Amino acid sequence: MRPMTESNLHSAFAGESQANVRYRIYAEKADREDFQNVARLFRAIAYAERVHATNHLTRVPQDDGSFAGENPYGVGSTAENLQKGIDGENFEVAEMYPAYLEVAKMQGEERAEQSFHWALETEKVHAGMFQEARQSVDSGQDIELGPVQICGVCGYTVEGDTPDRCPICNAPGDRFRKFA
Repeated sequence: MRPMTESNLHSAFAGESQANVRYRIYAEKADREDFQNVARLFRAIAYAERVHATNHLTRVPQDDGSFAGENPYGVGSTAENLQKGIDGENFEVAEMYPAYLEVAKMQGEERAEQSFHWALETEKVHAGMFQEARQSVDSGQDIELGPVQICGVCGYTVEGDTPDRCPICNAPGDRFRKFA
């Protein structure tokens, strides 16, 4: 694997791992603030970020232990945490994954390209879901939220019923994990 693509996979793994932990911590805070559905949304999307991290890690030829580091994100109110989630997802959609995807394409790294594509498409959904939750919290209400379904292959996220097949990676519906 070319060094730049490998470096991008390491960076993406680190970012997705941090998002996973950060969102689980935010869920605990939302629970304490009595926003149970927001907490469930944070937990569901944390799982999707874990799927992304796993996908990135398994695309790296060797694990050299270079993923250690401190989490620079502080925990604020649920509204502040949702905004951090929105900002992080939008950064991944607008800047990080498009650049990583182009480098992987340019270098002919199809497996990395697939992992970056899956993450890019699902991060768009996450940003929208967090934005909706932020609007509810800003009005002093918990978000009304049905079951959240996460594809265990690519991290695609949907509220409501499990699709027959994932619209991103085409995985069968039984590969989804339900957060109810």
